[in-house]
Amino acid sequence: MQVLRHSEHTLKTALLSKNPVLVSQYEKLDAGEQRLMNEAFQPRSNLFEPITVHSQSDWISSHPEAPQDFEQFFSDRYRKAPCPKKHIIYIQSIGSLGNTRVISEEYIKWLKGYCEAFFYGLKVKFLEPVSVSETKCSFRVNEHTQNLQIHTGHILAFLKKNKPEDAFCIVGITMIDLYPRDSWNFVFGQASLSSGVGIFSFARYGKDFYTSKYEGNVTSLQLTSPTDYSIFDNYYIPEITSVLLLRSCKTLTHEIGHILGLRHCQWLACLMQGSNHLEESDRRPLNVCPICLRKLQSAIGFNIVERYRMNEERLQQQLQIE
Repeated sequence: MQVLRHSEHTLKTALLSKNPVLVSQYEKLDAGEQRLMNEAFQPRSNLFEPITVHSQSDWISSHPEAPQDFEQFFSDRYRKAPCPKKHIIYIQSIGSLGNTRVISEEYIKWLKGYCEAFFYGLKVKFLEPVSVSETKCSFRVNEHTQNLQIHTGHILAFLKKNKPEDAFCIVGITMIDLYPRDSWNFVFGQASLSSGVGIFSFARYGKDFYTSKYEGNVTSLQLTSPTDYSIFDNYYIPEITSVLLLRSCKTLTHEIGHILGLRHCQWLACLMQGSNHLEESDRRPLNVCPICLRKLQSAIGFNIVERYRMNEERLQQQLQIE
């Protein structure tokens, strides 16, 4: 196990920048906002921990990439940001999300509320669910795991075609496994940052996917035609547990963060860290580090302290309802 600990100077520069204009912008944040953000480079801070690498299979070891500080984020000319005419995050469910309508609606309510809290200041809307057949995507049976999979590229094309005019982005979510091309085993999700579309599967977040008890297995013999979508009728949906919900919230906000222009975080323990496997993904915190928080704030324009306060109030209201 290795702890990646950056110097106070490195973290402060990554957060504030060396650009006098960006430093001046930072200094215009109110005292409460700066106090929270400055925890990024406090040696004894308990709020934001350094990144811990547990094995060579972890993302940061196996996928070397240049870190993105705030100045690089701010200066990225290809980055797209919300604007008054395009300020809504649309979420499109593909296939059923729960075994009953009540379960699906409850799950959607949690995801919507969490995204609204995380991307405070943007609206989040769920579109009416669509069936797999409506997307006209290709599908297959995975030869290794024997479960159904749908083609990410075809889903992205469907989402792009049906993207509302006022959308900052539209993301598809599904309980069906995904594959990007025939040579790949699977993929958790895929996005087109330039088009503002993404598709993400929560199929492998169920408690039994990697066990012999998994009930989503089918055989290739059951595929009568590459256009016969009836095989998806009453197809297995994993139970919505607290663990699956937690993983779903993490994945959804992480990937929308990418659409906003945030790259994988390499500064501190952060939701925007890359993950190579489920165990690593589970280790990621729900919150972003101050450097990524400043990126979000810059893109969306919220007051940082108000965002945290409103999130706490929403959580308390939700707990009272439950």
